Amino acid sequence: LRHVGYGVPTDLCGPFVTACVQVIRSLTEDDTAEEAFRWSLSLISRILTRVINEGSTIVMKAINANSGKQLKKAVGCAPRGKRALWMLNIQ
Repeated sequence: LRHVGYGVPTDLCGPFVTACVQVIRSLTEDDTAEEAFRWSLSLISRILTRVINEGSTIVMKAINANSGKQLKKAVGCAPRGKRALWMLNIQ
């Protein structure tokens, strides 16, 4: 979930895929290769977006929101002996 920590908005994944496909289009005449690249990168983009939006730990969600208040709340709601485990729990 390193990408969550970078704080890149998930709505930029689509334009990134489009830009990459345009570069490949300029490098090859093979339509099948271009479509395969587009399909593969689109799948990766959808998976990454889903992981960031749905599969993050409560701590990573707070980091992505850039909110110290949410981070304190995320860590503070766990009992002392279980904080480390709760921070690693994927929701």
